Amino acid sequence: GFEGQAAPEINLLSKRVSGCLKLGRMPGGGLSEYVGPNGRILEIRYNRTRDDGSVIVCIDVTDRKRSEEMLVKSKKTAELANRAKTEFLANASHELRTPLNAIIGFSELMILGVNGPIGHDKYLGYVVDINQSGEHLLSLIDDILDVSKIESGKYELHEKQVEIARIIKSCLRMIRERAEAARISITCAVDPDLSHLWVDERAIKQILLNLLSNAVKFTPEKGKVRLTVEKIDGSGVCLSVSDNGIGIAPEDIGKVFEPFGQAKNAVNRGIDGTGLGLPLVKSLTELLGGSLSLESTPDEGTTVKVHLPQERVLRRKTVKKAGTG
Repeated sequence: GFEGQAAPEINLLSKRVSGCLKLGRMPGGGLSEYVGPNGRILEIRYNRTRDDGSVIVCIDVTDRKRSEEMLVKSKKTAELANRAKTEFLANASHELRTPLNAIIGFSELMILGVNGPIGHDKYLGYVVDINQSGEHLLSLIDDILDVSKIESGKYELHEKQVEIARIIKSCLRMIRERAEAARISITCAVDPDLSHLWVDERAIKQILLNLLSNAVKFTPEKGKVRLTVEKIDGSGVCLSVSDNGIGIAPEDIGKVFEPFGQAKNAVNRGIDGTGLGLPLVKSLTELLGGSLSLESTPDEGTTVKVHLPQERVLRRKTVKKAGTG
Protein backbone atom coordinates (compact mmCIF):
# COMPACT_ATOMS: atom_id res chain seq x y z
CA GLY A 1 0.00 0.00 0.00
CA PHE A 2 3.03 2.35 0.05
CA GLU A 3 4.17 4.06 -3.11
CA GLY A 4 6.36 6.98 -4.17
CA GLN A 5 8.58 8.46 -1.47
CA ALA A 6 7.77 5.77 1.11
CA ALA A 7 8.53 2.85 -1.21
CA PRO A 8 12.33 2.71 -0.56
CA GLU A 9 11.78 2.71 3.21
CA ILE A 10 9.18 -0.05 2.93
CA ASN A 11 11.52 -2.23 0.85
CA LEU A 12 14.37 -1.75 3.30
CA LEU A 13 12.08 -2.27 6.28
CA SER A 14 10.63 -5.47 4.76
CA LYS A 15 14.10 -6.96 4.49
CA ARG A 16 14.86 -6.13 8.14
CA VAL A 17 11.54 -7.54 9.33
CA SER A 18 12.06 -10.72 7.32
CA GLY A 19 15.49 -11.14 8.92
CA CYS A 20 14.06 -10.68 12.40
CA LEU A 21 11.32 -13.24 11.72
CA LYS A 22 13.84 -15.81 10.55
CA LEU A 23 15.93 -15.28 13.66
CA GLY A 24 12.86 -15.26 15.93
CA ARG A 25 13.60 -11.78 17.18
CA MET A 26 10.22 -10.14 16.49
CA PRO A 27 8.68 -8.63 19.63
CA GLY A 28 5.43 -9.96 20.97
CA GLY A 29 3.61 -6.68 20.33
CA GLY A 30 4.08 -2.97 20.50
CA LEU A 31 4.56 0.26 18.62
CA SER A 32 7.72 1.83 17.24
CA GLU A 33 8.90 4.27 14.62
CA TYR A 34 11.34 3.84 11.77
CA VAL A 35 13.06 6.73 9.96
CA GLY A 36 14.19 5.87 6.44
CA PRO A 37 17.23 7.11 4.53
CA ASN A 38 15.34 9.99 2.88
CA GLY A 39 13.62 11.10 6.08
CA ARG A 40 10.24 9.39 5.73
CA ILE A 41 8.82 8.31 9.10
CA LEU A 42 6.96 5.01 9.44
CA GLU A 43 4.87 3.95 12.42
CA ILE A 44 5.21 0.21 12.96
CA ARG A 45 2.71 -1.87 14.93
CA TYR A 46 3.63 -5.47 15.90
CA ASN A 47 1.02 -8.02 16.90
CA ARG A 48 1.24 -11.76 17.52
CA THR A 49 -1.51 -14.02 16.18
CA ARG A 50 -2.97 -17.08 17.93
CA ASP A 51 -1.12 -19.45 15.63
CA ASP A 52 2.23 -17.91 16.66
CA GLY A 53 2.42 -15.77 13.57
CA SER A 54 3.00 -12.03 13.32
CA VAL A 55 1.02 -9.14 11.88
CA ILE A 56 3.01 -6.03 11.11
CA VAL A 57 1.24 -2.81 10.09
CA CYS A 58 3.30 0.09 8.74
CA ILE A 59 1.83 3.58 8.40
CA ASP A 60 3.57 6.51 6.77
CA VAL A 61 3.18 9.29 9.41
CA THR A 62 5.72 11.72 7.94
CA ASP A 63 3.20 14.46 7.14
CA ARG A 64 1.51 14.14 10.53
CA LYS A 65 4.81 14.33 12.40
CA ARG A 66 5.92 17.36 10.44
CA SER A 67 2.58 19.07 11.09
CA GLU A 68 2.95 18.38 14.82
CA GLU A 69 6.46 19.84 14.81
CA MET A 70 5.21 22.96 12.98
CA LEU A 71 2.41 23.38 15.54
CA VAL A 72 4.87 23.14 18.43
CA LYS A 73 7.17 25.69 16.78
CA SER A 74 4.23 28.01 16.05
CA LYS A 75 3.05 27.74 19.65
CA LYS A 76 6.50 28.64 20.97
CA THR A 77 6.75 31.56 18.54
CA ALA A 78 3.30 32.84 19.60
CA GLU A 79 4.20 32.54 23.28
CA LEU A 80 7.43 34.48 22.73
CA ALA A 81 5.56 37.16 20.76
CA ASN A 82 2.90 37.44 23.46
CA ARG A 83 5.55 37.73 26.16
CA ALA A 84 7.34 40.41 24.17
CA LYS A 85 4.05 42.27 23.68
CA THR A 86 3.29 42.18 27.40
CA GLU A 87 6.76 43.45 28.30
CA PHE A 88 6.53 46.19 25.69
CA LEU A 89 3.12 47.32 26.95
CA ALA A 90 4.32 47.31 30.55
CA ASN A 91 7.36 49.43 29.66
CA ALA A 92 5.38 51.70 27.34
CA SER A 93 2.65 52.27 29.91
CA HIS A 94 5.26 53.24 32.50
CA GLU A 95 6.88 55.71 30.08
CA LEU A 96 3.50 57.18 29.12
CA ARG A 97 2.20 57.45 32.67
CA THR A 98 5.03 59.75 33.79
CA PRO A 99 4.28 62.64 31.37
CA LEU A 100 0.53 62.00 31.60
CA ASN A 101 0.57 62.35 35.37
CA ALA A 102 2.38 65.66 34.94
CA ILE A 103 -0.17 66.84 32.36
CA ILE A 104 -3.09 65.84 34.57
CA GLY A 105 -1.54 67.24 37.74
CA PHE A 106 -0.54 70.63 36.33
CA SER A 107 -3.85 71.04 34.50
CA GLU A 108 -5.69 70.40 37.79
CA LEU A 109 -3.60 73.11 39.47
CA MET A 110 -4.49 75.52 36.68
CA ILE A 111 -8.21 74.67 36.94
CA LEU A 112 -8.08 75.30 40.70
CA GLY A 113 -6.21 78.56 40.12
CA VAL A 114 -3.57 77.75 42.72
CA ASN A 115 -1.25 80.52 41.46
CA GLY A 116 -4.00 82.91 40.42
CA PRO A 117 -6.82 82.96 37.86
CA ILE A 118 -6.35 82.18 34.16
CA GLY A 119 -6.47 85.33 32.00
CA HIS A 120 -9.26 84.26 29.65
CA ASP A 121 -12.30 82.00 30.19
CA LYS A 122 -11.63 80.13 26.95
CA TYR A 123 -8.21 79.12 28.24
CA LEU A 124 -9.89 77.61 31.28
CA GLY A 125 -12.06 75.54 28.95
CA TYR A 126 -8.98 74.37 27.08
CA VAL A 127 -7.29 73.33 30.34
CA VAL A 128 -10.38 71.35 31.36
CA ASP A 129 -10.28 69.56 27.98
CA ILE A 130 -6.58 68.82 28.44
CA ASN A 131 -7.25 67.38 31.89
CA GLN A 132 -10.15 65.20 30.72
CA SER A 133 -8.19 63.98 27.69
CA GLY A 134 -5.27 63.05 29.92
CA GLU A 135 -7.54 61.13 32.28
CA HIS A 136 -9.13 59.30 29.33
CA LEU A 137 -5.75 58.37 27.87
CA LEU A 138 -4.49 57.15 31.24
CA SER A 139 -7.60 54.98 31.62
CA LEU A 140 -7.08 53.56 28.13
CA ILE A 141 -3.46 52.68 28.91
CA ASP A 142 -4.57 50.89 32.08
CA ASP A 143 -7.20 48.89 30.14
CA ILE A 144 -4.71 47.83 27.45
CA LEU A 145 -2.21 46.74 30.09
CA ASP A 146 -4.86 44.82 32.04
CA VAL A 147 -6.05 42.95 28.93
CA SER A 148 -2.45 42.05 28.14
CA LYS A 149 -1.78 40.86 31.71
CA ILE A 150 -4.89 38.69 31.70
CA GLU A 151 -3.95 37.14 28.33
CA SER A 152 -0.49 36.26 29.63
CA GLY A 153 -1.77 35.00 33.00
CA LYS A 154 0.01 37.73 34.97
CA TYR A 155 -3.03 39.55 36.37
CA GLU A 156 -2.96 39.03 40.14
CA LEU A 157 -6.14 39.03 42.17
CA HIS A 158 -6.03 40.58 45.65
CA GLU A 159 -9.17 39.19 47.17
CA LYS A 160 -10.77 40.50 50.32
CA GLN A 161 -14.10 41.28 51.92
CA VAL A 162 -15.77 44.07 49.91
CA GLU A 163 -18.96 45.95 50.76
CA ILE A 164 -20.89 45.90 47.48
CA ALA A 165 -23.02 48.96 48.29
CA ARG A 166 -19.90 51.10 48.78
CA ILE A 167 -18.45 49.97 45.44
CA ILE A 168 -21.72 50.73 43.64
CA LYS A 169 -21.93 54.22 45.14
CA SER A 170 -18.36 54.92 44.07
CA CYS A 171 -19.03 53.76 40.50
CA LEU A 172 -22.24 55.77 40.24
CA ARG A 173 -20.45 58.91 41.42
CA MET A 174 -17.83 58.44 38.72
CA ILE A 175 -20.36 57.90 35.93
CA ARG A 176 -23.13 60.30 37.03
CA GLU A 177 -21.63 63.48 35.54
CA ARG A 178 -21.39 61.91 32.09
CA ALA A 179 -24.94 60.56 32.37
CA GLU A 180 -26.36 63.92 33.47
CA ALA A 181 -24.61 65.68 30.59
CA ALA A 182 -26.44 63.33 28.20
CA ARG A 183 -29.67 63.59 30.25
CA ILE A 184 -29.65 59.86 30.90
CA SER A 185 -31.25 58.59 34.09
CA ILE A 186 -29.51 55.87 36.09
CA THR A 187 -31.44 53.79 38.60
CA CYS A 188 -30.08 51.15 40.92
CA ALA A 189 -31.55 48.26 42.90
CA VAL A 190 -29.47 46.19 45.32
CA ASP A 191 -30.77 43.08 47.04
CA PRO A 192 -31.15 43.96 50.76
CA ASP A 193 -29.99 40.44 51.68
CA LEU A 194 -26.66 41.05 49.95
CA SER A 195 -23.99 42.71 52.04
CA HIS A 196 -20.41 41.76 51.20
CA LEU A 197 -18.56 39.86 48.48
CA TRP A 198 -15.22 38.09 48.59
CA VAL A 199 -13.58 39.60 45.48
CA ASP A 200 -10.76 41.72 44.14
CA GLU A 201 -12.02 45.27 44.75
CA ARG A 202 -10.31 46.77 41.73
CA ALA A 203 -11.63 44.01 39.45
CA ILE A 204 -15.26 44.31 40.57
CA LYS A 205 -15.07 48.10 40.26
CA GLN A 206 -13.68 47.78 36.73
CA ILE A 207 -16.47 45.40 35.81
CA LEU A 208 -19.21 47.75 37.03
CA LEU A 209 -17.59 50.92 35.64
CA ASN A 210 -17.10 49.42 32.18
CA LEU A 211 -20.68 48.13 32.05
CA LEU A 212 -22.15 51.44 33.22
CA SER A 213 -19.87 53.44 30.94
CA ASN A 214 -20.87 51.33 27.92
CA ALA A 215 -24.56 51.64 28.75
CA VAL A 216 -24.34 55.45 29.01
CA LYS A 217 -22.21 55.72 25.86
CA PHE A 218 -24.60 53.72 23.68
CA THR A 219 -27.84 55.20 25.04
CA PRO A 220 -29.27 58.31 23.37
CA GLU A 221 -30.35 61.46 25.24
CA LYS A 222 -33.17 61.02 27.77
CA GLY A 223 -32.48 57.29 27.81
CA LYS A 224 -32.48 54.98 30.81
CA VAL A 225 -29.82 52.80 32.41
CA ARG A 226 -30.51 50.41 35.28
CA LEU A 227 -28.10 48.55 37.54
CA THR A 228 -29.45 45.55 39.44
CA VAL A 229 -27.56 43.46 41.98
CA GLU A 230 -29.43 40.34 43.00
CA LYS A 231 -28.54 37.52 45.34
CA ILE A 232 -29.55 34.13 43.93
CA ASP A 233 -30.03 31.53 46.68
CA GLY A 234 -27.53 28.72 46.35
CA SER A 235 -26.23 30.05 43.04
CA GLY A 236 -24.32 33.25 43.83
CA VAL A 237 -24.97 36.82 42.77
CA CYS A 238 -26.01 38.47 39.50
CA LEU A 239 -24.84 41.98 38.54
CA SER A 240 -26.99 43.26 35.69
CA VAL A 241 -26.74 46.50 33.66
CA SER A 242 -29.48 47.22 31.14
CA ASP A 243 -30.20 50.17 28.85
CA ASN A 244 -32.64 51.22 26.14
CA GLY A 245 -29.89 52.29 23.74
CA ILE A 246 -28.91 51.42 20.17
CA GLY A 247 -28.48 47.69 20.87
CA ILE A 248 -26.31 45.18 19.03
CA ALA A 249 -27.15 43.11 15.96
CA PRO A 250 -27.02 39.32 16.52
CA GLU A 251 -24.11 38.89 14.08
CA ASP A 252 -22.05 41.47 16.03
CA ILE A 253 -22.46 40.01 19.53
CA GLY A 254 -19.41 37.75 19.19
CA LYS A 255 -17.36 40.64 17.82
CA VAL A 256 -17.90 42.92 20.83
CA PHE A 257 -16.15 40.39 23.08
CA GLU A 258 -12.98 40.52 20.97
CA PRO A 259 -10.31 43.09 21.96
CA PHE A 260 -10.76 46.26 19.87
CA GLY A 261 -13.91 44.83 18.26
CA GLN A 262 -16.95 47.06 17.75
CA ALA A 263 -20.48 46.57 16.49
CA LYS A 264 -21.27 48.01 13.05
CA ASN A 265 -24.10 50.23 14.26
CA ALA A 266 -21.77 51.89 16.79
CA VAL A 267 -19.19 52.58 14.10
CA ASN A 268 -21.83 53.81 11.64
CA ARG A 269 -23.21 56.25 14.23
CA GLY A 270 -19.76 57.64 14.95
CA ILE A 271 -19.65 56.51 18.57
CA ASP A 272 -16.07 56.55 19.82
CA GLY A 273 -14.66 53.56 21.65
CA THR A 274 -11.62 51.33 21.90
CA GLY A 275 -13.50 48.03 22.00
CA LEU A 276 -11.78 46.98 25.23
CA GLY A 277 -14.66 47.39 27.70
CA LEU A 278 -16.57 44.13 27.26
CA PRO A 279 -13.51 41.93 26.59
CA LEU A 280 -12.00 43.23 29.83
CA VAL A 281 -15.26 42.66 31.73
CA LYS A 282 -15.50 39.10 30.39
CA SER A 283 -11.89 38.29 31.28
CA LEU A 284 -12.16 39.75 34.80
CA THR A 285 -15.45 37.93 35.39
CA GLU A 286 -13.86 34.61 34.39
CA LEU A 287 -10.86 35.32 36.64
CA LEU A 288 -13.35 35.61 39.51
CA GLY A 289 -14.83 32.24 38.55
CA GLY A 290 -17.97 33.78 37.06
CA SER A 291 -19.68 33.97 33.70
CA LEU A 292 -21.06 36.73 31.49
CA SER A 293 -24.12 36.83 29.23
CA LEU A 294 -25.45 39.49 26.87
CA GLU A 295 -28.90 39.99 25.40
CA SER A 296 -29.52 42.75 22.89
CA THR A 297 -32.00 43.96 20.29
CA PRO A 298 -31.06 46.68 17.78
CA ASP A 299 -32.70 50.05 18.60
CA GLU A 300 -34.27 48.61 21.76
CA GLY A 301 -31.40 48.10 24.19
CA THR A 302 -28.89 45.76 25.78
CA THR A 303 -28.66 43.82 29.02
CA VAL A 304 -25.35 42.44 30.26
CA LYS A 305 -25.34 40.04 33.22
CA VAL A 306 -22.34 39.07 35.30
CA HIS A 307 -22.89 35.99 37.44
CA LEU A 308 -20.46 35.33 40.29
CA PRO A 309 -20.46 31.94 42.08
CA GLN A 310 -21.85 31.22 45.51
CA GLU A 311 -18.42 31.18 47.19
CA ARG A 312 -18.08 34.89 46.40
CA VAL A 313 -21.12 35.74 48.55
CA LEU A 314 -20.38 36.26 52.26
CA ARG A 315 -23.03 35.49 54.83
CA ARG A 316 -23.85 38.33 57.17
CA LYS A 317 -22.69 36.35 60.20
CA THR A 318 -19.28 35.79 58.61
CA VAL A 319 -18.73 39.48 57.78
CA LYS A 320 -16.12 41.04 60.04
CA LYS A 321 -16.89 44.48 61.42
CA ALA A 322 -14.30 47.21 61.15
CA GLY A 323 -11.78 46.97 63.97
CA THR A 324 -12.49 43.32 64.80
CA GLY A 325 -9.92 40.58 64.49
